[in-house]
Amino acid sequence: MTTLLNNSLIFLIKTLLDLLTLAFLLRFYFQLTKVPFQNQVAQLIVTLTNFAVKPARKVIPSFGKLDISTLLLAFITQFLLIVCMQWLRGFPLLIAGSSVWLTLVAIALIGVISLSLTIFLYAVLIQAVLSWINPHTPIAPILNNLTNPILHTMRRFIPLAGNFDLTPLIFIITAQLLLTTILIPLENNLLLTL
Repeated sequence: MTTLLNNSLIFLIKTLLDLLTLAFLLRFYFQLTKVPFQNQVAQLIVTLTNFAVKPARKVIPSFGKLDISTLLLAFITQFLLIVCMQWLRGFPLLIAGSSVWLTLVAIALIGVISLSLTIFLYAVLIQAVLSWINPHTPIAPILNNLTNPILHTMRRFIPLAGNFDLTPLIFIITAQLLLTTILIPLENNLLLTL
């Protein structure tokens, strides 16, 4: 019974903190790529994250166009997630050495990078599907703004194949390759060292 309760708690905390990290990262990337905040999705993200972003901005200023406070909140949320997961699994965090804490910081950083890559992967995938089904959907401007910096850069190096733009497909394959061959194994290896 205790294991079932513990697993349920782990699932709940992981889900909530991953969603919160996702919301912080979306807000960060929306601002970075100049997504119009008049859109309902963008307004939802702002509403969900204002409770932490507004106070954090009073302490941590932006650096040029980079909203450092929102990015730092995403990292802190991932760090809290990793610490909570280890604590619930019975890891002795209170007596852990400094190398353990550095490993936890590295795992949290990998988590932020993985979620960021996943955001763009799904944004490109959804945009590609919608371009065939309904290119004028209300979410299209968000996806265009979000993915344009990446796809535009890739289009300089990848020519059209006939009338087909292969950059979304190449980006999706590359992102999946990075996730499955570098980021996920690296995170798993770091977790094994704890």
